[in-house]
Amino acid sequence: MPATIPVTRTSASRLTPQLRDTAPFGAVFSDHVLVSDFADGQWGEPRIVPYGPQALPVAPAVAHYGQGIFEGLKAYPQEGGGVAVFRVDANHARMNRTTARMAMPEIPASIFIDGTLALVALDRDWIPATPGSALYIRPVMFATGEPLGVRPSDHYRFVIETCPSGPYFSGAVDLLAEETYVRAFPGGTGEAKCAGNYAGSLVAAREAQARGFHNVIWLDGIERRYVEEAGLMNIVFVIDGTVVTPPLGGTILPGITRASILTLLRDAGVPVEERRIAIDEVFEAHAAGRLHAAAGVGTAATIAPIGRLRHRDREIVVAPITPESPLGRVGAELEAIRTGKAPDRHAWMRAV
Repeated sequence: MPATIPVTRTSASRLTPQLRDTAPFGAVFSDHVLVSDFADGQWGEPRIVPYGPQALPVAPAVAHYGQGIFEGLKAYPQEGGGVAVFRVDANHARMNRTTARMAMPEIPASIFIDGTLALVALDRDWIPATPGSALYIRPVMFATGEPLGVRPSDHYRFVIETCPSGPYFSGAVDLLAEETYVRAFPGGTGEAKCAGNYAGSLVAAREAQARGFHNVIWLDGIERRYVEEAGLMNIVFVIDGTVVTPPLGGTILPGITRASILTLLRDAGVPVEERRIAIDEVFEAHAAGRLHAAAGVGTAATIAPIGRLRHRDREIVVAPITPESPLGRVGAELEAIRTGKAPDRHAWMRAV
């Protein structure tokens, strides 16, 4: 644990095996959090303190003008013992791209990366004992300034909290193609991991759920024709043995799980295309027997197979992902790398 980060340990741990192993995702948090405040143009010393309420202004600037951002990553138990964090450097870099888009100060590596490793080392016992589990890590930054006026805040708080994480989805995800609402427009904040993107998605998800679906497939904001994301995840299709995924270009979050999966697929010689894919092409490929699989990919779920997919008055059921399929193989390989069962040839893991 880095000596530069002071730690105040909780006087009464809330950890029990039953709580740790059975809590729904995101419902129970570990014993400690990391906190650092930005004021007078610089970040203060980070500190690890017991999880619990913290004092804030009565109406911090984030509540007025939306300067709130976050990240999501995981720490995994390792084969033979130990714990390692997956691609913490990539999450740090992405958060700083988001800070630039949202006119917020950068987070130093000494706070984000060192703080993550220190916090995970302290609360590693919160990783569930069940296979496929991890410790979910949520770095958050938000504006805490009090003065009104539409301008960047001069005060911010950075927090890292963690929680036990079991498998996120228990089966296939059913999706409804969304045509009333849009997630992002060119020039907007679609590629930033900011809170407003998620707030704007909630009504669409709620309406899809009322119709019997888990979430939506987001289409592009101009033509409402091209597939962009699957709910809160990136999306991939397997068509004629080629893995096809929408290209990054400002409206799609550059997912770290997405990038990792594409890297491993290319390593294995699987054809990968990052290109625009129309919703009509998806249905036509299914009708022709060429759509072999589809999935959402992201930190929480890794690879979530898509089951039912509906667009207007037409509906299909996508074939399940088999262990022998490209997505099945790459999912197993990624899990093996993250748990130390396969060589980490891309140096993605950071031991704590």
